[in-house]
Amino acid sequence: MTIRNTAGPAAHQAVALRVDSDRSAFFRVAIEGHQDTLYAHSLRQFYRDCRISGTVDFVFGNGIAVIQRTTISTLPLAAGQTAGSVTAQGRRDPNQNTGFSLHACVVEAKYPTYLGRPWKPFSRVVVMESYLGAGVQARGWLEWDNGDDELATLFYGEYRNYGPGANVDGRVRWPGYHVIMDAAVAARFTVRRFLNGLAWLPSTGITFTADLNRK
Repeated sequence: MTIRNTAGPAAHQAVALRVDSDRSAFFRVAIEGHQDTLYAHSLRQFYRDCRISGTVDFVFGNGIAVIQRTTISTLPLAAGQTAGSVTAQGRRDPNQNTGFSLHACVVEAKYPTYLGRPWKPFSRVVVMESYLGAGVQARGWLEWDNGDDELATLFYGEYRNYGPGANVDGRVRWPGYHVIMDAAVAARFTVRRFLNGLAWLPSTGITFTADLNRK
């Protein structure tokens, strides 16, 4: 199945799919657009063996989402844009259990991109055990347009990624950015822990990995 918004990169926000339902699961679905392709708006969501493409903030929202073994494909940018961004997570409060976990994905990054930027003050994204292509910028992450107020309150983490874009030596030095070294910390963002997935994903019949690939 393919879900596509055909608006081009110059059209600005053009959502292809918005998800608001708890215990949503997508398997082998292509979600295609440019800016703001997938609006993971709220509640628990799981994506497996999918393909998500876009340019700017193309996975955004305030859901609790695990994106697993999925290809994240960056597309050519609009005129005047120098780099895109994969995620724009919108966690508003530190007590919210929301965030995005990209687990065992392939971030192709054929075009320059950042892994994410903080849409809201407590934005939370973890990228773990994933391949990061050469187009992932050395800094890894980008400030939001209006400055750096979120940099101490967000939580961005990377755990055991690999590939030409995975070197963390040049990453941002924000208070809220973490190179995760402890498997116990990374495990908080797995299907088992982050989604409580063992309670509902088996009934979907979709293949999933409950835990980290390497501990």
